[in-house]
Amino acid sequence: MRASGRELSPTKGTFRETTRSGKRPALLLLMLLAPLPFVGGCSGLVSGTTAQTTPPPQTFSISGTVSPAAGGSGATITLSGATSATTTANSSGNYTFTGLSNGAYAVTPSRAGYTFAPTSQNATVNGANITGVNFTATAQGGQTFSLSGTITGGSGATVTLSGAASATTTANSSGAYTFTGLPNGAYTVTPSNAGFTFTPANQAVTINGANLSGVNFTAAGQQAHSAILSWTPGTSTIAGYNVYRGSVSGGPYTLVNTSLVSLLTFTDSAVQSGATYFYVTTAVDSGGNESVFSNEVTAVIP
Repeated sequence: MRASGRELSPTKGTFRETTRSGKRPALLLLMLLAPLPFVGGCSGLVSGTTAQTTPPPQTFSISGTVSPAAGGSGATITLSGATSATTTANSSGNYTFTGLSNGAYAVTPSRAGYTFAPTSQNATVNGANITGVNFTATAQGGQTFSLSGTITGGSGATVTLSGAASATTTANSSGAYTFTGLPNGAYTVTPSNAGFTFTPANQAVTINGANLSGVNFTAAGQQAHSAILSWTPGTSTIAGYNVYRGSVSGGPYTLVNTSLVSLLTFTDSAVQSGATYFYVTTAVDSGGNESVFSNEVTAVIP
């Protein structure tokens, strides 16, 4: 092959170059590069569907109260419609159905010995909780019950009943007492008697379809206390003295004695344990004229 006066002869790994002048050709060492296989990483696109987590469907609740608690407590509440369920009202007459889907429902209460108003209620759940599905329970036949107990050491004590009905009675010579004709409901029983304390001071009870007994107390006599006062006599002719008592220093004061005190001393036995009293006296002449208050003294009752 000729090109530009040069002869190129392929040899292994070289080209020989000759010229017309005959000079020794220079050898050009050329690398014959064999084609190398292409080496590279593999890449590509993978397509498909990613798994999606589906949230559970939203649910709602229906709730209400059956009152009074005496009739509602323990009542069976039945739910029908889009879902059926049954629950029991708690001691306050409250009930709740949860986990409900949207839809139309009916709520119906029941309990032996009671009627309910209304007898049933419709409720439609539509994206929100429903509250206030309430009922009123009434004992059938106007049934009434009794409440009784004994006050140990409480002969003659007054027993006061408050709550669903109000009444007062007196414990007999054995300390026993009874209230009758009571409707179902919540009550508080409180005994009292001058000079006595009671354990417990009162009791909260509930009549719920049956007579209630054993609401008992123990009476204990209070230790007697008194405040003894004395003073110096006035310089003028005195018919007697008045004694005044207050619960706040400086008054107001209340007259303690029922008639003029002729002595220079007075015992106040109508004091309460743990109280603090403030006393003053006045002098009264034969014409009924009363002096100003004396200085104030304090009595702390243990």
